[in-house]
Order: sequence, then C-alpha cells, then structure tokens
Amino acid sequence: MQIQFFQLSCQSALICVPYTKIMKKNIIVTGGAGFIGSCIVGRLNSYGIDNILVIDKFRSNGKEKNLNKKKYCDFIDKDDFIEKIIDKPNYFQDIDTIFHMGACSSTLNTDIKYLQKNNTDYSITLAKWCMKKDTRFIYASSAATYGDGDNGFTDDLDSLETLKPLNPYGTSKHLFDLWIKKNGLFNDLLGIKFFNVFGPNEYHKGEMRSVINKAFPTVKDKGIMKLFKSYKDGYKDGKQKRDFIYIKDVLEVMIFFYENNKIAGLFNLGRGTAETWNKIANSMFKALRKETNIEYIKMPEELQTRYQYFTEANMQKLNLAGYEKEFTSIEDSVRDYIVNYLNTDDPYY
Repeated sequence: MQIQFFQLSCQSALICVPYTKIMKKNIIVTGGAGFIGSCIVGRLNSYGIDNILVIDKFRSNGKEKNLNKKKYCDFIDKDDFIEKIIDKPNYFQDIDTIFHMGACSSTLNTDIKYLQKNNTDYSITLAKWCMKKDTRFIYASSAATYGDGDNGFTDDLDSLETLKPLNPYGTSKHLFDLWIKKNGLFNDLLGIKFFNVFGPNEYHKGEMRSVINKAFPTVKDKGIMKLFKSYKDGYKDGKQKRDFIYIKDVLEVMIFFYENNKIAGLFNLGRGTAETWNKIANSMFKALRKETNIEYIKMPEELQTRYQYFTEANMQKLNLAGYEKEFTSIEDSVRDYIVNYLNTDDPYY
C-alpha cells in the first residue's frame, strides 16, 4: 500500500527524504517544529531515522528555523492533520509511533476555551485514533499539573485527582491526564510530565523561553542578570527552586521510551533535584567568565498568584523502568547551552 505522506510539498529550505527511502513504519511528531518536538526529530535523525511526518503550525515567530538541516518526509498543518484524523481515519497508514508534543504551552494564556480545544480535546481525538490503529502514543504532559506542590510531585496515578494546577495551561494538561486514567488507558499510552526543560530551539517561545535564554544577552553584554523577587514566606529572593533539565537529557529519555515500546504509564521527567534561580545565574556568569551580578526585580502581578516556588520531580518510576543514565549537572548543562549554542552563529540543535 502506498504511504499517504505527501499531501504538501517540501519547504525549499528544509531537507526532505526521497520517497524511495521511506520505511514501512513511520513516525509522527506533533509540535515537530517547536522546542522539544524539533529536537526529537533531530535526535531521531542522528540514528538514521528520517521517515518522520512533522505536524505543526508556522507563525511569524521564526519557528521554522528549528527544522533547518532536519530530515523528514513532509510537513502538515496541525489543523489539516486533525481534520484528516477525524474525517478520513484510514488516510495515514503504517504509523508506528506518534510523539504528541504539540500544544499551547503558555502559562499566561487565560483563554480556557481555546486551551481546552487545542490541548485537551485535540489530544483526546489523537489518542482515540492511536488506540484504534494500534499506534504507540507518547504525549507531553507537564509539571504545571502539580500546581503549588502541596500534594507532592509524584507520578503515582493514585494521587492524580488531588492535583490542583495554578493556571489554565496546567489545567488543560491535567484534564487529559485524568481522561487517560478514567478510560483505563495508562496501560497502553505513555505520558511525560516535563519539568523545566531548557536548551537550543526554544528561541521562538517568547516569554515561555527559559530564563537562561531570556537573560543571556544582558548577562553577556552588560554583566547583569535580573531575577524575580520572592513574594512567599520561606523563600528569599533568588532562592525559589525549580527542577531544571537540559533538552539533551530529555532526548536520551525519549529515545529510551521509543526503543522500549512496551513501557506505558505516566512518568515525571526532571533531574529529580530542585535548583535555585541563583544557581542558574551563577552558572551563566561562570560560563561567560564574568563576576556574578544579580538584580532582583518586581514580579508582574498576574504571575504572583500563579507562580510555582518549588518543583522537584520524583524520578523513582523512571528508574524502576530501567533508565540508568545520569543527568547532566546544571552547571555543565548551562555551559553547553551557552558555549555551543547561544554564543555561536548557529544556535540550533
């Protein structure tokens, strides 16, 4: 049967794979031009895997540059893709795995109706299709589902209903996790609760970029880094703590899941160690060989009630699943990001 992968022509600036190279089984990456999605495409390429269909929506934010030098079969608009999934369920053939990374990830977006449709409903439609087609489904959840952390950061399914996200984005992700559980699908599908991922290819994300990316020009040119003041008792300025994880470590885990295709369930993905914003700042200054100089600034009022002061992934489940590689230290991760990407003429992964 001819694989129906070529409904759109390849972009001239992108490397597309000739039809004769397509393998029988194919991979779909939604959000494939985004941060984590494009890096997954690149990591698969490094293994010689290029039978990939990229799903995304280009806007005027430079996201298309993330696909430069990547090899894949075709690019399809995310709305056209889901319409075909609904109206022509047999349109896409021989799909082995879907990495569903596509979503609106803005924690500042307050359009609940849009987030429900774009993040929750879209994911439900795709999950149902995968179940009918016996296609592996690996999807992005988020540490934002944990809210203020009062109910812990464990990926134990028994505690799922107790979580209270602080923003509509976290809620949209949480609702999908709950839908998977309610329908008894965690024995078949795989969800990843990403914590604070940073690294190359996040450049298009605006305010949702990591503090490393946003602060880099000022740290480099003016030798100063601005961090939010603390508005919570028990946390001094700069002592707020998050579980930061480098994109290259994330990719190693994603390849582990891809190769071990019997693993299913809901998994945290962080380093398992919370680090202060001050440590991130110190690592940046060290990478640029500058003296540490931090200025603490007022946090926008709209963030003050929705801000996570502490996140730390419980990583026991991933370890029990057999993942044994050590995660890169924050200092080494920040150094690699700055020296090999941010401070170069070609910052893309």
